[in-house]
Amino acid sequence: MDNWREQAVALVERSIAPQGIANKNILEAMKAIPRHLFIPPELRAYSYEDIPLPIGEEQTISQPFIVAKMTDLLALEQGDKVLEIGTGSGYQSALLAEMGMKVTTIERIELLALKSREVFRQLSYNNIVSIIGDGREGYSDNAPYQGIIVTAEASKIEDAWLDQLVGRGKLVLPLSTGNGLCRLCVRQKKADENAGYIDTWYDYCRFVPILPGVKK
Repeated sequence: MDNWREQAVALVERSIAPQGIANKNILEAMKAIPRHLFIPPELRAYSYEDIPLPIGEEQTISQPFIVAKMTDLLALEQGDKVLEIGTGSGYQSALLAEMGMKVTTIERIELLALKSREVFRQLSYNNIVSIIGDGREGYSDNAPYQGIIVTAEASKIEDAWLDQLVGRGKLVLPLSTGNGLCRLCVRQKKADENAGYIDTWYDYCRFVPILPGVKK
């Protein structure tokens, strides 16, 4: 796809910035990422449309606007540590890495994790640590994190995620509303970790659900 840069710029200018994403770091990073590399070859013609697409294993790559919105809600700075629950295609990890974050991403489906690792290697994203495992447990080895992003519909907020956040850190996730939809929620840990959290609610959206736990 020789003209992918032009298409990436058009996507940002046509569909991302006009929907209220003003963070220049996000917009410039989206222009710099070859999104088509994260999409199956037979669907690459749609790579720079503002739509979700299937990536196999009953999973999807999210709509670019939602990726940008969730990244914006994290409100991270360059060098911050972030944990992604659900690598999927790897595009969300790539956006965070392109912005200079230290990314740990965890994926239950081994095939998807291996595919995303190859794309990370091609794009020289050395600031991404890819883990195969159960994202509901977080990843304590690299904790604590300034931000945690969950890229699948969650029925509840796991204690492990909150435990692995720093004070004032933010968890961004699509939380199930129980009616086939979910809603973006930001749970921010208060500076005094014993003082609780602040929840803020945003857009309604659709995500594939987090995979159920493995029986032991």
